[in-house]
Amino acid sequence: MIDHVSIAVHDLAAAARFYEAVLATLGHKKLADRAATIGFGKKYPEFWLNERRNMTPVDPDSGAHVCLRARDVETVQAFHAAALKAGGTSDGAPGPRSGQIGGYYAAFIRDPEGNRIEAATFAAAT
Repeated sequence: MIDHVSIAVHDLAAAARFYEAVLATLGHKKLADRAATIGFGKKYPEFWLNERRNMTPVDPDSGAHVCLRARDVETVQAFHAAALKAGGTSDGAPGPRSGQIGGYYAAFIRDPEGNRIEAATFAAAT
């Protein structure tokens, strides 16, 4: 249903370094690199960074977030760890999420600009 998503970033070069490390855990790599946008994906760009030099920091209560599918629980954990190592912050440690469809396991991070990104998988037993 959804072909791709994009997020706005103030510093495209810094965001690219962050996302190269974090998205590698999900099997994504940089596939497009243009003057004001960079696209990551497996076969085609699915996750875009768009430079917005005049943007203000993301409001923590904005409610917007992007969820990326992970292969398994270990990948969700690696995503979270890579984000913290690269300068992001935790917005929900890896773990099962009660009240969700069976086996939903996820982690939430904030990138250095405040964007909320989630990695999730469905695990038979968490």
